[in-house]
Amino acid sequence: MIEITAKASELNKLIDYQEGAVVSKEIIRKDKGTVTIFAFSRGQGLSEHTAPFDALVYIFDGQAQIFIEKKPHQVKTGELIIMPANKSHALQAKTPFKMLLIMIRA
Repeated sequence: MIEITAKASELNKLIDYQEGAVVSKEIIRKDKGTVTIFAFSRGQGLSEHTAPFDALVYIFDGQAQIFIEKKPHQVKTGELIIMPANKSHALQAKTPFKMLLIMIRA
């Protein structure tokens, strides 16, 4: 887990790209939810899956295609999207991209 409590940090500098890989770092883990950052190299992604709670994705670098119930959504730097609970979703890096994932379990 990254320790950034009580100090300002630049989100983009907390995680680096790794060629051909998906990198993730957990920022917060609590019983009621998590905050995780990811860096995806071009062409990498997450396969279709579901989660029992809503997930907010904020793209802070690059561009991704996010599928919700197989419907594609183009999301780029500065944009966010909510993936609803119990709906299938997947994502694919159109360019290298970084995202902040916030999952609330309550």
